[in-house]
Amino acid sequence: MVGKDGGKKKPLKAAKKDAKEYDEDDIAFQNKQKEEAKALKAMADKAKSGGPLGGSGIKKSGKK
Repeated sequence: MVGKDGGKKKPLKAAKKDAKEYDEDDIAFQNKQKEEAKALKAMADKAKSGGPLGGSGIKKSGKK
């Protein structure tokens, strides 16, 4: 039996969020988080490229 409301249901629209007001402490905290994220990404890129933090790891020689 197939009804009129078969198929996918459309999701309800979410209410629009009000714009938040930030004070100086909030802005400073957000800037600090952005700087930490940049530093973390730079360290990860440096580790991938084989710099002093990471790199080739332990290599096996061809000897038996």
